[in-house]
Amino acid sequence: MPAQRISSMDEEGLRLAFEEAKKSYSEGGIPIGSVLLRPNASKPNGIEVLGSGHNERIQKSSATLHGEISALEDAGRLKPEVYRNSTIYTTLSPCSMCTGAILLYKIPRVVIGENKNFLGGEDLLRDRGVEVIVIGDKDCQELMARFIEEKPEEWNEDIGGE
Repeated sequence: MPAQRISSMDEEGLRLAFEEAKKSYSEGGIPIGSVLLRPNASKPNGIEVLGSGHNERIQKSSATLHGEISALEDAGRLKPEVYRNSTIYTTLSPCSMCTGAILLYKIPRVVIGENKNFLGGEDLLRDRGVEVIVIGDKDCQELMARFIEEKPEEWNEDIGGE
């Protein structure tokens, strides 16, 4: 499959999501980061960061604070049209819960750093009309693989595994 071209907003979104993933890893958490962005000509680089976050299940002993959920929480309550004109960036393919949140708020576009370590709800998102772009980012893949090797129990708990 040929590499997909990504915009400067996509590059920045993935960079910010990866910074969040590294932050989680440095805190002893699962290295998944996410940001919610939208184009905004009045902002620097024409990009507005609506929310950012990382997986905090371990750090906060939370059942639901995955990266995407954390970014949505950080964004706070937004008008429907804001979600519908935004893109969510995540370092790893979204799980069922995060896929559901993306669909609930009708976020039309998802940019994923990698899906080799975990393949989430990409097909469901596509089936529901969401544009899904998988970058295949080496840094995202390596950081996630390192965590899975170091802490397989925490990883399996995060994805509802055995």
